[in-house]
Amino acid sequence: MTTTRQDMLQAFDALLQPARFKDYGPNGLQVEGKAEIRKLVSGVTASRALIEAAIAAQADAIFVHHGLFWRGYDGRITGWMKQRIELLIKHDVNLFAYHLPLDAHPELGNNAQLGVQLGWQADARFGDQELGYIGSLDALPPAQVAAHIQQTLGRSVTLVTGETPRPIRRMAWCTGGAQGFFEAAMAAGADGFLTGEISEPQAHLARETGVSFFAAGHHATERYGAPAAAAAVAQQLGVAHHFIDIDNPA
Repeated sequence: MTTTRQDMLQAFDALLQPARFKDYGPNGLQVEGKAEIRKLVSGVTASRALIEAAIAAQADAIFVHHGLFWRGYDGRITGWMKQRIELLIKHDVNLFAYHLPLDAHPELGNNAQLGVQLGWQADARFGDQELGYIGSLDALPPAQVAAHIQQTLGRSVTLVTGETPRPIRRMAWCTGGAQGFFEAAMAAGADGFLTGEISEPQAHLARETGVSFFAAGHHATERYGAPAAAAAVAQQLGVAHHFIDIDNPA
């Protein structure tokens, strides 16, 4: 079966509601390709490797979390940017990208799907645009939580906590580069906070407060929302879907 580019755009917009968010770049159709779509490929980032793999898979459209255009880019189509766009245009492939709307979706988003993977159920939201999730655990030691994260995601976990770490009864999480949400997580009552990355200030805050900070990789924490949302839209529209995971150590 096939669908149209416009119908796919409308389906993604209806699902993810990008107009609700103040974001760092444009959400929706970023590069226009063929009008008729038979196969959709999803991935985390619109890298050249993903674009090449999607072309090899005979995709008509690509759906990603990290698109090509971000606030602050100067707009010149040269070098790596030219190479990516050239591939998309040459092969007439559509590129759809949704950033914060994909993080936030309550069932299919990155945070919701990371919770599913880890067996965590959120009962509240926190932080800017309510992107952070928080829920209850059974008073687990931080080291046990870190081991669970590492085993589930298959990625080494950086754990920073105080000299006498408190048991984790309230666990907060926000995928990707959300280390700046750490203080908001603490204000929401978290004993632990998981995200993808850690910066210098968070280590000091964790040591001084006893609230555990877990960093498990930007890519590793954000590889579940794109295939979930893309699969839902593909099923709705009756087209084929395939997730391609381009590994990233970050």
